[in-house]
Amino acid sequence: MSDTKPLNVLFLCTHNSARSILAEALLNHMGQGKFKAFSAGSSPRENQSPNPLALVTLEKARISTAGLSSKSWDVFATPDAPQMDLVITVCDNAAGEVCPYWPGQPATAHWGYADPSEGNGSDAEKLEAFSQTLHLIKRRLEIFINLPMSSLNKIVLEKTARDLSNK
Repeated sequence: MSDTKPLNVLFLCTHNSARSILAEALLNHMGQGKFKAFSAGSSPRENQSPNPLALVTLEKARISTAGLSSKSWDVFATPDAPQMDLVITVCDNAAGEVCPYWPGQPATAHWGYADPSEGNGSDAEKLEAFSQTLHLIKRRLEIFINLPMSSLNKIVLEKTARDLSNK
């Protein structure tokens, strides 16, 4: 780990209860101090509790769920909020919404994933959908976190993060 400050990454999804929660926890787990992940949504769950299957999936993967909550993206648009270096939408709905102004004008990208909480399958099928989503996010993040830090200046960061949407 170097003495440079970590890159702040915000994952957005409409309800901030599944995909963005998985991405936040996973990047904080894998990021080795190079990254600090956050998540939020345009219409977060009212009880501020992530989808229980997201939490079970993370716990089964031995990834900490401490501090995870569903919150509004407005939390990160205030002057005293942590300044983001990269904002990544992880659902198509959030990608199409008008986002708040982000202090510092961070790089942006869209990494679309199907919503694992949709569908009427059995509990085992739903849990498998969450596990598959976690695996897809992990594959993309493995590439991202192994980039040399010199590749993570704002212009290169945005291009690289957008290129990863095709992986």
